[in-house]
Amino acid sequence: MAKRIEVEDLNIYYGDFHAVESVSLTVQPRTVTAFIGPSGCGKSTVLRTLNRMHEVIPGAHCNGSVQLDGVDLYGKGVDPVAVRRNVGMVFQRANPFPAMSIRDNVVAGLRLNGVKNRKTLDQVCERSLRAANLWEEVKDRLERSGASLSGGQQQRLCIARAIAVQPEVLLMDEPCSALDPISTLAIEDLINDLKEQFTVVIVTHNMQQAARVSDQTAFFNLKAQGEPGHLVEIDSTEQIFSNPSEKATEDYISGRFG
Repeated sequence: MAKRIEVEDLNIYYGDFHAVESVSLTVQPRTVTAFIGPSGCGKSTVLRTLNRMHEVIPGAHCNGSVQLDGVDLYGKGVDPVAVRRNVGMVFQRANPFPAMSIRDNVVAGLRLNGVKNRKTLDQVCERSLRAANLWEEVKDRLERSGASLSGGQQQRLCIARAIAVQPEVLLMDEPCSALDPISTLAIEDLINDLKEQFTVVIVTHNMQQAARVSDQTAFFNLKAQGEPGHLVEIDSTEQIFSNPSEKATEDYISGRFG
């Protein structure tokens, strides 16, 4: 069941360093939202707060509100592990578990959650690989190592692994940056399919990609080096790319930035 994300007045810190200031935005269920902006402006940092992944960095903390259908992910007694189960993440570089087979990679999360029934695991494996548009390519070699796949296949395997536990939101941190154009196209097609079931948020440096895959786009920027990143504006992707409200957005999209 895809869920709505509401972020209000989010400030993110690494120790004493104020990395991102006062971000407020809403992501509707079953849509794709793209975060764009120059390096170091806080896109990935904001993305990681949406499933509390930034907390794995010592000294990292935040204040403000991140809600999933009205439930505060930072509320008292909320288990970060449960949050990450509901809000899956796919990283910049494919990271299959190399010692595991393709099958075991996909169902690793279920096994961690205590699922042992072989039939259930096999069904989830097939369903997830089909959803990741990978089943036909790997169905005859499920016992091979996940590391034996090509880069693009490995990234789709990681997507299959993320969706196997049936999260409500899927976060993707530059999922195509290490891929060739054909693999990138396969992932973009997949993102379009995934939004029928999940709420998807993607960080990308590729503005053409943002324009192709997203329903709304958020532009982040830095006022000056060393200052916190901030959200300049968020709007429908069509509006951001054709008639943005802020000059900084227009300058970035048109290549006049900096």
